[in-house]
Amino acid sequence: MKKVNWLLGAALLLACCSVASAKDGTIATVLDKNLGNVEKEFVSAAEAMPEEKYTFAPTEGEFKGVRSFAAQVKHVAAVNYVIAAAVLGEKPPVDTGEEAGPASMTSKADIVKFLKDSFAYLHKANASINEKNQLDVVELFGMKFARSSVGTFSTAHPFDHYGQMVEYLRMNGIVPPASRPQPKK
Repeated sequence: MKKVNWLLGAALLLACCSVASAKDGTIATVLDKNLGNVEKEFVSAAEAMPEEKYTFAPTEGEFKGVRSFAAQVKHVAAVNYVIAAAVLGEKPPVDTGEEAGPASMTSKADIVKFLKDSFAYLHKANASINEKNQLDVVELFGMKFARSSVGTFSTAHPFDHYGQMVEYLRMNGIVPPASRPQPKK
């Protein structure tokens, strides 16, 4: 609970900074831009890991019980659906497996599709946030938050897991797409 509250506070701070820099942008456009940024990084990392490494989880050091790479991706996708549903005031349209994603989903192609679809649903949800409803109270993880806070959290949560995925990629000799040299224009 404390971690969720801290993350929501950090996300709200990010949103305030983004809104201040957006000038004439609406909260929905700011959230959409921020979500697009995390989506690009997260999806490219998910696509970079070869399918045969999707079950990888570190075992050396203090890694006992951590999620596999696939489980990281499925978790973020499942939580994206949970967050979007909270913002929209509806039930998630798919099986979220209690924030772990469907247990039966094991192929990279299915997991990446689940991820991409979750971001599409989250974009739809964040687009529904406006000046009139941004402070309406919605429930997420058994707690009550302003709709805009939940939308902001949606842009922060994936980055927590993205950092772990970057480590997993590097442990497997893969340079994350965001760290690769960019072509000069």
